[in-house]
Amino acid sequence: MCSAVHHPKYVLCPHCDLLVALPELNPGQKGVCPRCGNTLISRWSNARAQPVMFAISALIMLVLANLFPFVNMKVSGIGREITLPQIPGIMVADHFSSLASLFLLFVQLIPAVCMIVIILLCFEVPLAFRLKAFMAKSLFALRAWGMAEIFLAGVLVSFVKLMAYGDIGVGISFLPFCLFCLLQQRAFQCIDQRWLWDNIMPAVSPVALVRPGVGGLAQGIRACSCCTLILPAAQRTCPRCRTREHARRHNSLQWTMALLITSIMLYIPANILPIMITEGLGSKLNSTIIAGVILLWDDGSYPVAMVIFIASIMVPTLKMIALAWLCWDARREEGRADSERMHFLYEIVEFVGRWSMIDVFVIAVLSGLVRMGQLMSITPGIGAVLFAMVVMITMFAAQMFDPRLIWDRAEKKNQKESSVDGK
Repeated sequence: MCSAVHHPKYVLCPHCDLLVALPELNPGQKGVCPRCGNTLISRWSNARAQPVMFAISALIMLVLANLFPFVNMKVSGIGREITLPQIPGIMVADHFSSLASLFLLFVQLIPAVCMIVIILLCFEVPLAFRLKAFMAKSLFALRAWGMAEIFLAGVLVSFVKLMAYGDIGVGISFLPFCLFCLLQQRAFQCIDQRWLWDNIMPAVSPVALVRPGVGGLAQGIRACSCCTLILPAAQRTCPRCRTREHARRHNSLQWTMALLITSIMLYIPANILPIMITEGLGSKLNSTIIAGVILLWDDGSYPVAMVIFIASIMVPTLKMIALAWLCWDARREEGRADSERMHFLYEIVEFVGRWSMIDVFVIAVLSGLVRMGQLMSITPGIGAVLFAMVVMITMFAAQMFDPRLIWDRAEKKNQKESSVDGK
């Protein structure tokens, strides 16, 4: 293999496929793609110690958050308090094991596993290379699925909903959980994908000649989506991390549209069927998503009603429309290439989609806390399961969409103009 191009010097932007020559960066600086604005690399002082420190602190806070009461409620002299581990247990007792599994997975297990992986990789624990590579792949693949901070936002929304019924308080473990959310986010911020892979196995690109400022596919090269190594476009297997893939995500638009159609089919019953069932004093009330928003608005909780409306109704609907628009735009062969605007739309879709899970976590907290016998109790409805599936499927759809397709038409247009000017 040729070794003319040293891997750390050049990087192919994973969003727009532009080859960028990286300057020397000092600690605290980051390299940004000049075309789409995507962060390509970040330099941190104490790049090894900082993420380990934050990850260890986050795990300690998570353990403390699970040992003591989390929140409590008192209605008409009847009090109740719950711990975090009790929330999925109550949902299992209500025959909603799927919601309990999602809570354990997204709020506790995935964030904890990611923190452990950061510690093991940054501490350079002697492990087999294949195991290290698998852990690094898993870390960046699971990052978007850790939703501890979204659950915390759901807890705060639950407080506002319950204030009308009784006295709400926080337990000893509430502050440790808040600190866990902050520390695990900081640990992720201090991890740079390129630095981590170079730490696992320094590599030299097998590509012999590159032209900065030109798209990768136009030069016959691609970047490994896992370890960022620059490879010939025809080479399917990355020699460093052994990831197999094409120059563009295979059948990206087809997979995105299939998942999008599935989410639309589930979104209709998710809004029609009850998402929450409230029982009290012999009466039973089935609440849909929009009914919950209307109830909050009528009670005067305008900010919370707006949060739920935006996260649970507006965001999923607009995300589906935006994904369909992105797929339609990427399929066009002709027409004006407004890549900057479409890429901005893609970034919004990628960022906000997971926050729609807030309504599911609100129901998890309410169903765990409001168990006052004949006085009042709240249980999840089948709509909550369907809505959680909608959120997850749209997240998968956004991940399957290849943003580089947005820029390919613009790149071809630039090549044609350059060839005309050259003549």
